[in-house]
Amino acid sequence: MSASFTLATGLLGSLDLLQVSTNGPVLHIRLNRPAKRNALSDPLIQQLHTVFVNLPAGTLAAVISGDGAHFCAGLDLSELVERDIHSGVLHSRMWHAAFDAVQFGKVPVVAALHGAVVGGGLELASACHIRVADRTAYYGLPEGQRGIFVGGGGSARIPRLIGVARMTDLMMTGRVFDADEGLAVGLSQYVVEEGQAVAKALALAERIAQNAPMSNFAVMHALPRIADQSQSEGLFTESLMAAVAESTPEAQDRLRAFLEGRAGKVVKQS
Repeated sequence: MSASFTLATGLLGSLDLLQVSTNGPVLHIRLNRPAKRNALSDPLIQQLHTVFVNLPAGTLAAVISGDGAHFCAGLDLSELVERDIHSGVLHSRMWHAAFDAVQFGKVPVVAALHGAVVGGGLELASACHIRVADRTAYYGLPEGQRGIFVGGGGSARIPRLIGVARMTDLMMTGRVFDADEGLAVGLSQYVVEEGQAVAKALALAERIAQNAPMSNFAVMHALPRIADQSQSEGLFTESLMAAVAESTPEAQDRLRAFLEGRAGKVVKQS
């Protein structure tokens, strides 16, 4: 962790399965079960949900990473118990609520991926808005070999990234994608050298935090919904969201600064 980040106190500081720290507008959430390869237990899912519904005031972007050698190796199978259908549905919906709080919460979320990004770990990563992988990252969905099915939103989110056919391949055959394959099919937007994912993710989060909050909100909440609508409905929704975003005082100030030459122009960034 960067020395400029300060460990959270109060409720977020009391969470034992996550390490939460802040640096100005950026919140860093680190999965903290390295001995279990950051496998997702029910308490960890509940703590993750707690963070995203209790973001500190002034938070404008967040990063999720994993401690140890892996981002997240998926569901903690040691905690699996026999459930009837009703209990199974409620368990899955608990995961949905937590991951919805990531995807459709208050701030954009960048995932820093390394090592295993498997099963529920890939479901968590797919709920984030930007994914940065280092070259150790690898992706898999072993549910088919375990006799189970994705239950954390993966069937709704992952096909939107890579398509139904690729997800079918991962689940049925046990195929594993490496970091470069993951970038090529859309599981990540960036690949960096080993050990550099967190630094890149934090840099991106700092950049994202400089955007107008309403613009970030529109991208997070309106864009995925527009993509699910018919073209006619999507265009109408776009008009409404564009009108809302451009009517904010911050947008008007930023547009005025650009017209007056006080804002930078678009340039290629590394």
